[in-house]
Amino acid sequence: VLQSSNSLKASYEDWLLTYGLSVSPFHLRWQTALFNRQFYNWGRWKPKFLYLWFSVGMVFGIVAMFGSVILLGKTLLQTLTQMLTEAPKAQNDRMLQVVVSVPSSGLMIVFVPLVFLLCFVWLSCPHQQVPGVNLPVSQLTYFFSAILISGVIHEVGHGVAAIREQVRFNGFGIFIFIVYPGAFVDLFTTHLQLISPVQQLRIFCAGVWHNFVLGVASFMVLFLLPAILFPFYYTGVGALVTEVAEDSPANGPRGLFVGDLVTNLQDCPVYNVEDWNSCLGDISEKSQVGYCVSAATLQQLSFPARVYRRLDGTVECCSNSSLTDICFSYSNKLDSHLYACLPARKVIEASKVCRTNMDCHKDFVPSFCVTPSLENQTRLIRVKHPPHIDMLYVGHPMHLQYTVSLSSFVPRQNFLSIDLPVVIETFCKYLISLSGALAVINAVPCFALDGQWILNSFLEATLSSLIVEKQNREVVGFLILLAGSALLAANVALGLWMVTAR
Repeated sequence: VLQSSNSLKASYEDWLLTYGLSVSPFHLRWQTALFNRQFYNWGRWKPKFLYLWFSVGMVFGIVAMFGSVILLGKTLLQTLTQMLTEAPKAQNDRMLQVVVSVPSSGLMIVFVPLVFLLCFVWLSCPHQQVPGVNLPVSQLTYFFSAILISGVIHEVGHGVAAIREQVRFNGFGIFIFIVYPGAFVDLFTTHLQLISPVQQLRIFCAGVWHNFVLGVASFMVLFLLPAILFPFYYTGVGALVTEVAEDSPANGPRGLFVGDLVTNLQDCPVYNVEDWNSCLGDISEKSQVGYCVSAATLQQLSFPARVYRRLDGTVECCSNSSLTDICFSYSNKLDSHLYACLPARKVIEASKVCRTNMDCHKDFVPSFCVTPSLENQTRLIRVKHPPHIDMLYVGHPMHLQYTVSLSSFVPRQNFLSIDLPVVIETFCKYLISLSGALAVINAVPCFALDGQWILNSFLEATLSSLIVEKQNREVVGFLILLAGSALLAANVALGLWMVTAR
C-alpha cells in the first residue's frame, strides 16, 4: 500500500511538473514557456522606441519612489488627524485599494494582491463602492478582472524590459493566492546582476510604469466614452434608470422602472448621473423646500386633524395610516406655526417651489408657502421621469441614491443594451483604482516591493562615486528600506483600524 501511495504521489508530481503547475496551501501557480516567443518579439520590436519608452518609465519610477513616500506620509498624517477628531468624516473619503508586487529572491517578479489598504482619495462620486470594504457581489467580476489585468500588464512591462536589456526570460505564469489572481515573470538572476544599474532600473521601473500607463489609458477611455459611444448612445438628456433594488423606496407602481429617464429632482435639472448625485446631495444638505398654495386651495384641501409632536421635535398632523396625505406647515401674518394635513400630490402638482411666502406673491392672489413637516433628515422629493406621472418620494435622499442605479447613456435604438456603457464605465474605474494603486505602492522603497530593487539600483547608479564601499551603500539602502517599510506598515495598520472601527 505504501509503495502504491508513493507511486501515485510521484505520478501526480510528474503530471504537475509537465503542465507547469504548483499546488500548495492557499496557493495555485501555473508557469509556462508558451509565451516566450511573443515576449521576445515584443522585446525586440523597434529597439530605439523601447529604449526611449523604458527610459521614460525609469524616470517615472524614480519620481514615483520619492512621490510615494510623500503621499504615504500625508496619508498617515491625515489618518492620525482623523483618529484624533471626535467623529470621523461622514464619507471617510473614498480610498484606493492597494495591490502590491513581490519579487521572490530576485528570480521572479510576482504580482501578489497582498494587502487592500485604504489610502488615497480617487473619485469624486459620493457613493463610489470601495472594493473589499463595501464591494457588492455584483461587482466581484470587475474587481478580480481588474486585479488580473493590472498584474499581467505589470509583468509584461518587466518581461519586455528585461528582454530589451538582454536578460534571459525563462517564462510567464499566473496564480491564485487564496481567491486573488496574480501573475509573474521568471528572469535569469545571473544576467540581471551582470547588467548596469541603469539597465536594472529600466527593468525594475517597467512594472509601475506600465500600471501608470494602464491607469491613464483607462481614464482616457472613461473621459472619451461619450464620444466613443456617440453613434450608438446619446447623453445630456437625463439619467437613465438601469436598476431599482427590490427593497428600494422607489420600487412600486408609482415609482421608477428600468428604462425611465429622470429629468428633474424638485427644481434641480438632471442631465446625467453626476447631476443626479449632485441634486440629491444638495437636497440632503439644504432644508426642505415648500410649495406655493393659494389661500382658497389651502382651505379647500385641508381638513381638521390632531397635531402632535414626534420624538425628534417635528410636528405630525396626519393619520399615520395615510398613504397619500402629508402634514404641511405654513405661516401667516398672525400665526407663524400653522399646520394642515393635505393630499401631497394635489398640493405639489402645478405648484412652484418656494422658501418663504414672499416667493408666492403673484397676481395679488393670497398664497402661502407650505412646507412638508417631516422627521429630521427626511425629505419629500419630486422626481420627474416623463412621460410617466411624477414620483413623490418621502425618505432620506441617500436611500434613493444607493438603491437606484442609473446611466448617463441613452440608447439610440431599442435593441442596444442599456447596461453596456455602465459595464465599461465601472470596469474603467476599477482599472484606474487598482492599477493606479499598484503603480504607487510598488514604488515605495519597502522590503519585498519593486521599490526595494528600484532603490538599490538607484543608489548604485548615483552613490558609487560618493560612497566607494559597496557595504556602506547597502547600509544606506537598508536604513531607507527600513523607514519605507515602517511607513507603509503604519498606513496599513491604521487603515485597517479605521475600516474596522467604523
